[in-house]
Amino acid sequence: MKEKVEFSAFSPTDYRYAVTTLSEFLSEEAFVQYKAKVEAAIARGFANKGILSNYLCDEILEAASQVNAEAVYDEEQRTKHDIRALVNVIKSKVSEEAKPFVHLCATSYDVVDTANALRYKDAVNKVIIPDMIALERAWIDLARREKDTLQIGRTHGQHAEPITFGFAVAQYVNRWGSQILKLRDTSDNLRGQFSGAVGAYNATALVFDDPEEFEREVLAMLGLQPAAISTQIVPPEPMSDFIHSVICSFSVLANFCDDMRHLQRTEISEVMERVTEGQVGSSTMPHKRNPIGFEGVKSLWKKFMPQVVTMHLDQVSEHQRDLTNSASQRYISELLVVFDYCVTRLKRISERLVVDRAKMRANFAISEDTIIAEPLYILLSYYGHPDAHEYVRKKTLQAYNEQKSLKELIEAESDEEVLSYMKRFTEEQKAKAFDAEKYTGIAAAKVDKVADYWEEKLGLT
Repeated sequence: MKEKVEFSAFSPTDYRYAVTTLSEFLSEEAFVQYKAKVEAAIARGFANKGILSNYLCDEILEAASQVNAEAVYDEEQRTKHDIRALVNVIKSKVSEEAKPFVHLCATSYDVVDTANALRYKDAVNKVIIPDMIALERAWIDLARREKDTLQIGRTHGQHAEPITFGFAVAQYVNRWGSQILKLRDTSDNLRGQFSGAVGAYNATALVFDDPEEFEREVLAMLGLQPAAISTQIVPPEPMSDFIHSVICSFSVLANFCDDMRHLQRTEISEVMERVTEGQVGSSTMPHKRNPIGFEGVKSLWKKFMPQVVTMHLDQVSEHQRDLTNSASQRYISELLVVFDYCVTRLKRISERLVVDRAKMRANFAISEDTIIAEPLYILLSYYGHPDAHEYVRKKTLQAYNEQKSLKELIEAESDEEVLSYMKRFTEEQKAKAFDAEKYTGIAAAKVDKVADYWEEKLGLT
């Protein structure tokens, strides 16, 4: 994913999990440039109101476009303030006449919160959502391909009732589709501000009769909406909702990885990550073919899932603001990068997933005889047996103790009352009740229904 490994980097995100397509939104260089975009929008706002000449505005726009992180960080060493450093760098590139209008009426977090909302929104809509949709496409294709592949369903780690593997994957198609919509909505709901040091428009009210109108116009240039009311910072709930939707989506990935990893166990062996020719599974066991992709994604989820707690802690800020969210929120970019890395990694794995249909059939056969217990109980109850569940339970226990087939015991039943109920079964019901392979409900049809829905909803058709 990254062309050059920076061995001097501290974070594994930089040298192992980087996503180069997100650099223009989430890198530190990008952050500085997005803050400069906000400063440029402020200047354009003054020009649109006729307060700043177009000539001087163009100077500020040009200067803002030339800002780079290195220059700002060098200046920050002197000022010990990141936004004042940015302002000073921009001012150093414009005329004396233009300098008073750089950062005029703004406070630091008018710039920081607005820049963050804008870059996160851009990163999601331009990179992350398309990558999520690509994974959704891969899962839809996998579900459709395997919609008739017989598999034993499992609850509590035990064999339950028959499903199809495509049906199992369709669960994730649906969950993932819902998360795509939720992440899109929460990113679009991120808010900016231009309301000053305590959010009461103290500064802009000196210049404009309607400072809220000026705020709306500045933010509209950036494609953002203002918060209805803010302090020195925007209300934290939209950002909290956004991070929650990212973590919730990440949790869907972790669940999928858990399922696939367990299906890859030696004693189950129903699926397998496709390995490359030179891939090594163990430093000492040459035969190993480990589910490292699934395990890697699960491990990264474990690292970043607790960040949702940090985000909720950041909802608490003293009075008009304190600085206790400033450092913790710097790691939001890292969360987004690692999340997208996992999305694209799972897409590649899912497209190349090896499905062993024969092994699924063999595992199904282990419980094939006992599966008829549920349909038998249901039909007996449906036709009037007063305690069908207990009757079938005792029969399954008898079959186990006598090492006999449950079907064999049922076919040898001599109790006239039970037989009277069984005689009412239709031929179709008998076929489903006594042939476990046919007892899959509408699993295959449900795959198509779910896939069709999300293809239409996400515009994949």
